[in-house]
Amino acid sequence: MRSKQSFIAALLFLSAVLVSGVVHAQDYVLGEGDLLTISVYDNPDLTTQARVSGENKINFPLVGGVEVGGMTIREAERKLSELLADGFIVNPQVNIFVQEYHSKRVTILGEINKPGVYELSANVTILELISKAEGLTPNAGETILIKRKKDPGAQSQAAEPKEEYISVNLKDLMEKGNLALNESVQDGDNIYVSKSGVVYVTGEVSKPGAYNIADGTTVMKAIALAGGLTDMAAPNRTVVIRKVNGEEKTIKVEMGFIVQPDDVVSVPESFF
Repeated sequence: MRSKQSFIAALLFLSAVLVSGVVHAQDYVLGEGDLLTISVYDNPDLTTQARVSGENKINFPLVGGVEVGGMTIREAERKLSELLADGFIVNPQVNIFVQEYHSKRVTILGEINKPGVYELSANVTILELISKAEGLTPNAGETILIKRKKDPGAQSQAAEPKEEYISVNLKDLMEKGNLALNESVQDGDNIYVSKSGVVYVTGEVSKPGAYNIADGTTVMKAIALAGGLTDMAAPNRTVVIRKVNGEEKTIKVEMGFIVQPDDVVSVPESFF
């Protein structure tokens, strides 16, 4: 069985791979405060430094005020090229370099070693953020929930900004290699790392202790996680101790019984 430490190591390794090979600077979304250096091939006189204003605009020679906030670098380059091609330059090739990135403020909570608010620059993915927060705790589950404003640029003061929730399965992302799940975090995101279900296995098992479980885990699986039965075990007398409405209940169970988080599986000693 793969340990949680191996799981986290895989996470950080994959993060390094993604940073070097998948996350492209031109996918960065421009926003207020970004300082841009803009050049047009074979037109050095048009090279300009411009900061994105609170209205998400920059000023550029020949075309004046241009709204670029909320666009990726690729989209902004395309927009400026189209504006310059409209009567100014034949087939302009615009290049935008972000000289200074505006800070993103992202909150990450839950089963993370250093929860809190992080100020981030440039394009940062979930994996990079987890790495910056020093990884998952041993009790981390398989799900990350991102709470995000749908329209952070909304000008209306009367209505609350709409929000969306994005669920990311870490197991699919890391173990199955589904890189499409490596969501880029956005300014204002609230991210929560879920806690996995934990069941406690005691008595005549090889390794008594607390073990993470998934939905549908049986008593037999929980015992297997604890290294299996000892020679002194009486599996037919196994019980589950469960809190119900604040009171502990002892339930005599069979091996196919489905356990729940915080259950205690107790395997007694045989009389013989």
